[in-house]
Amino acid sequence: MPSARRAAVLGSPIGHSLSPVLHRAAYAELGLTGWSYDRFEVDEEALPGFLKELEAERQRWAGLSLTMPLKRAVIPLLDEITETAASVEAVNTVVLTDDGRRLGDNTDIPGMVAALRERGVDRVESAAVLGAGATASSALAALSAICTGEVTAYVRSPDRAAEMRQWGERLGVAVRTAAWEDAAEALHAPLVIATTPAGAADALAGAVPEAPGTLFDVLYNPWPTPLAAAWSARGGAVVGGLDLLVHQAMLQVEQMTGLKPAPLAAMRAAGEAALRGR
Repeated sequence: MPSARRAAVLGSPIGHSLSPVLHRAAYAELGLTGWSYDRFEVDEEALPGFLKELEAERQRWAGLSLTMPLKRAVIPLLDEITETAASVEAVNTVVLTDDGRRLGDNTDIPGMVAALRERGVDRVESAAVLGAGATASSALAALSAICTGEVTAYVRSPDRAAEMRQWGERLGVAVRTAAWEDAAEALHAPLVIATTPAGAADALAGAVPEAPGTLFDVLYNPWPTPLAAAWSARGGAVVGGLDLLVHQAMLQVEQMTGLKPAPLAAMRAAGEAALRGR
């Protein structure tokens, strides 16, 4: 492996991404002084051309992290994707091999599982998911590994409800859907995964029960969210978006560098420092 390698995160918008902070911290801890990690503003239209340009330097490029809106757009441009990525039709990690192959994976799903297990959540009898976007499908995939019973998804429209039931069938998860107006009921589940955009679940903060279970709120900025703060105040366990970000980035670093384990503590510390700076 060459001493100097490149990696980057692509997406649009991309200026907010913490990935450079996390990956660079890992490189420093691993002694990879010749490695660099950048961010590039790339949308769906520009993605094929960007990947084409990398071919001229393929010996230097180790891999790419992908965020919205590229996680599905990249799939037709890859040589191979893992079963994990195929299960949710989303790729957030591309490993670029020396012989020019593009290998796609999804580290969000195992990252979710790892973040929960770090907080002692290995198995639950039921769970609730707030929202029905792309992150919600990854949440269902993660729950397929740890939830033994039914998952209730709280959504805003019949179309979204149908999508979540379809994802459940595909992933082997028993999914029941409920209206967003009843989302306060979700907070009584032993595990609640909030996948909604910033502000969408704030109104639920006043409905946190006396003895809550575990909340996994995928947001990390601003943090804590009103829901997460109220949950902690009631004594419930909270897993945050930075936990997910660090665990999925850890897996990316391992795939791109071939070095294990990636330095989880150093990456988390770098992420926390960056968020304080914001």
